[in-house]
Amino acid sequence: MEPPAKPPVIEGKRSANTRRQFAAVHEMYDKGVAIDVISKTLRMDRKTVRKYAHALAVEDLLRLPRQERNMLQPWAEYLNMRWQEGCTDSGQLFRELQQRGYRGSSRSVRRWLEPLRPSEAPTPKRSEVPTVRQVVGWLTRHPDDLTSGQQLRLKRILTDCPELADLRRRIGDFARMTKNLDGHLLPRWIKAAEGSELPSLHSFARNLNKDFDAVTAGLTLPYSSSMVEGHVNRVKFLKR
Repeated sequence: MEPPAKPPVIEGKRSANTRRQFAAVHEMYDKGVAIDVISKTLRMDRKTVRKYAHALAVEDLLRLPRQERNMLQPWAEYLNMRWQEGCTDSGQLFRELQQRGYRGSSRSVRRWLEPLRPSEAPTPKRSEVPTVRQVVGWLTRHPDDLTSGQQLRLKRILTDCPELADLRRRIGDFARMTKNLDGHLLPRWIKAAEGSELPSLHSFARNLNKDFDAVTAGLTLPYSSSMVEGHVNRVKFLKR
């Protein structure tokens, strides 16, 4: 069984100070100098000196604490993507995360970005163009099921394409109608679809009108033909 992977080591200006202080503390502590004396000599807090003295290696002091890693993990994809896009301001990224529900501190965000700072700041680049299938998946899935990175990319697509933004609203309205069994709202939805500038929605609305009563019943009654459809699919499979 392989040992669990160690958390990343934080590098940067802060880590350089930590390494220097760690070396200074151990140079005295390894010679038997008392912690109180080291604290006064180096003008460091006694608790900090004790922590440095009892650490076996400086890397143990530079690892992001588990609690901070766990708190930021849901936004890891978003942070990495924004970094690759050229945003290296921890304050800006912290504010963006807050808007998305992050409840941690700005210090945790800054420490998360530290391992990326030794390298040169990335040149802003355009994200890869998503495939049609990806965009369709983002439009038809529940917003809560999308990662922060997917939500950001979809938001940009909808900003650049008002027609898709309109389509997403229609999809969301139809999904809520289906989930809540609000069949009485179907005429209003069809009217809005026919008034949109999306030809595909016009076609879908016409097809709904062709079997309006059955569709309304399906969106209103709590019954389902899923079991029958399952048997039909099984019979077709056996025939093939």
